[in-house]
Amino acid sequence: MSTEAPVTAIAHLIQLAVAPVFLLMGVAGLLGVLTNRLSRIVDRGRVLEVRLSTTAPEQTQELQDELVTLCRRSRLVSRAITLSVTCALLVCTVIVVLFLQAFLATNIRGVIALLFIAAMLVLIAALLTFLREIYLATASLRISSYGAGSEPRGRWGWRRCGP
Repeated sequence: MSTEAPVTAIAHLIQLAVAPVFLLMGVAGLLGVLTNRLSRIVDRGRVLEVRLSTTAPEQTQELQDELVTLCRRSRLVSRAITLSVTCALLVCTVIVVLFLQAFLATNIRGVIALLFIAAMLVLIAALLTFLREIYLATASLRISSYGAGSEPRGRWGWRRCGP
């Protein structure tokens, strides 16, 4: 009977650690999305820099404006990545502290709660930063007006979307 109590306690501890692990998987998915966006921003910036070197001087302002927007977007995505990684580290720390509490027979529930609250606040900040980047991306979005019987708009056949 003495071996059942520790096994039951460890099983209960693993059950408690499962929820943060699911959260960790969600944060990992978010990191995948963010790194993909950052990669696309960097690739687009490289293309624009090459075009900028071969473009006529009267057309460079538009490319420079787009590069400035890409720079702002990359900073926002980088900040969201940093916040997401911080959240993941806090969640990992919650899991470690859960196990330490059980094995050291100490009562550090307050520490666990504070770490989890901090992880949620950092995740909220990461999502808000990501949302800002999305707003910036859609505000500078250009959609081709060719096709569907419409005539081109603007100098390049593009029309701006967003405010």
